[in-house]
Amino acid sequence: MPRSVNHVASKARKKKIFKLAKGSFGRRKNVWTVAKNSVEKGLTYAYRDRRAKKRNFRALWIQRINAAARLHGFSYSEFMGRLNSQGIQLNRKVLADLAMNHPDSFEAVVNSIK
Repeated sequence: MPRSVNHVASKARKKKIFKLAKGSFGRRKNVWTVAKNSVEKGLTYAYRDRRAKKRNFRALWIQRINAAARLHGFSYSEFMGRLNSQGIQLNRKVLADLAMNHPDSFEAVVNSIK
């Protein structure tokens, strides 16, 4: 009995991987094993870095708030502590945006906690 292979399904799998590998350099775009390995690793990095991006943005917001707070005589931790004790519910993303793009509004926030 001849061996039965499902060429339709295997070709579809390969087509999907090659589509994801499109734009790669050299054998990564047209050799099956190399393309498969590079796509798998790329998808792993994409999954990891979707989470790392959130950490990076939080760190950036903290740096911006710290720089703006120090212009008004506060450290970051002192500034955030006073915000919380006053019950001002502004998250770091909004505070960083105020510090960068609306310094007068940020100064108003600082004056409200003094």
